[in-house]
Amino acid sequence: MNFEHTEDRRMLADMLRRFVSEQYDFPARDAIARSEAGWSQAMWQRYAELGAIGALFTEADGGLGGAGFDIIVVFEALGRGLVLEPFLDTLMVGSVLARAGTSAQRERLAALIEGSATVAWAHAEPGNGYALDEVETTARRDGDHWVLDGAKAVVTLGDQVSWLLVSARVSEADIGLFLVPADAAGVARQGYPLIDGGRAAEITLSGVRVPADHAVGAPSEGAALIEHAAGRGVLALCAEALGAMDAAREATLEYLGTRRQFGAPLGSFQALQHRMADLLIEIEQARSAVINAAAALDKPERAARERALSAAKVTIGRVGTRVAEESIQLHGGIGMTWELPLAHHAKRLVMIDHQLGDEDHHLRRYIALGQEAEASA
Repeated sequence: MNFEHTEDRRMLADMLRRFVSEQYDFPARDAIARSEAGWSQAMWQRYAELGAIGALFTEADGGLGGAGFDIIVVFEALGRGLVLEPFLDTLMVGSVLARAGTSAQRERLAALIEGSATVAWAHAEPGNGYALDEVETTARRDGDHWVLDGAKAVVTLGDQVSWLLVSARVSEADIGLFLVPADAAGVARQGYPLIDGGRAAEITLSGVRVPADHAVGAPSEGAALIEHAAGRGVLALCAEALGAMDAAREATLEYLGTRRQFGAPLGSFQALQHRMADLLIEIEQARSAVINAAAALDKPERAARERALSAAKVTIGRVGTRVAEESIQLHGGIGMTWELPLAHHAKRLVMIDHQLGDEDHHLRRYIALGQEAEASA
C-alpha cells in the first residue's frame, strides 16, 4: 500500500511547514501566547489566505480538501510550530455546519473558511467526564426561541470568539446543538491562560434566548453530530501530536550532537543512541496509527471508524507522554526552561492526551466498540 501523500498535499505540507518555521517561529509564538488575546487575528487571516483552513473542508462545502489526510497534513505542521490559532474548534464546528447546517448556517461556514469569523466548540462541562453524551446544560423551546441554561468548561478562546456552538439536552434522550452569539444576553465568560499557551474560558448560560433557526440539525441528530465532530477533532489532535513529537525528537538529536561530556558528544554514547532509536520506533508506530485513523475517517461502518480513531488516540497518549519525558531527560535541566521550545512541545503533548478523551478513556471505548460489533455480528 502506498502511504505517500498526493502531490497537492505534499505542496500544502511544504508550504505550511515553511510558513510556520519562518513566520511563526518560537519568539513570535511566545509573544502571541503571552498576549492578552492568546492568539493572533492577523496570523489567522494569513492562514486563511494560504488555504490552511479551507484544506479542512470539502470543495462542496467551500473548502479545498476535507479528507482525513488533508486534516493530518495541516495539523502536523501546526503541531511542529505549537500554533495557537483556533484550528481545532473551527474544524469541529465547521464539520457540524457542513453536515447539518441550514443554508444560512453554511454561510457562517464560509466566513470561518475565509477567516472573517471565529467560533468555539462549547461541549465539555464542569465535573463531567469524557463521554460525549454527558451533557447537563438544558435547552427548552419557548415559542420561536430556544432558552439555554447551564455551564461549559475549558472552551478554547471562549472569551475571544464571536460564536459558540453549544450542546444542550432538549430531552432525556436527545441533545441539541445551538449557535449562540458569544455576546448574547445571559452569556457570562471568564477567560484565563492555559498551561500550554493560548486561552480558554468558563462559560455560564443563564436564560440565553436564541432564535429557533439557530439550532443545528434536529435534536435526534445531536449525538451523531457530536460524535462526527469529535472524530475529526481526535484525528486532528493525533496529527498535531505527531508534529510536536517530530519537533521534540529533532531538537533532542541536535542537542545530543552538540552537547559534549567527557570530551565527546553525548550522541556518541551507545546507551543514548539506543534510547533515541527506541523513541523513533515509537513515533513511527504512532504515525501508522494516525494514518490508519485518517484512512478510516469517512468509512460508513461506525465501529471500524470509531475504533481506528480511538486506537490512534490511545497510541498518541502513550507515545506522546514517553517522547515528552525522554526528550526532557536527555536534555537534562535545560529541558525544563521556558526559553527552550522543547519544554512547550512537552507540555502540549501531555495536554493533547487529555483533550477529547485521554488514553484510558479511549482504551475503554475501543474495547466497548469491539464488544458491540461482536454482539451485532
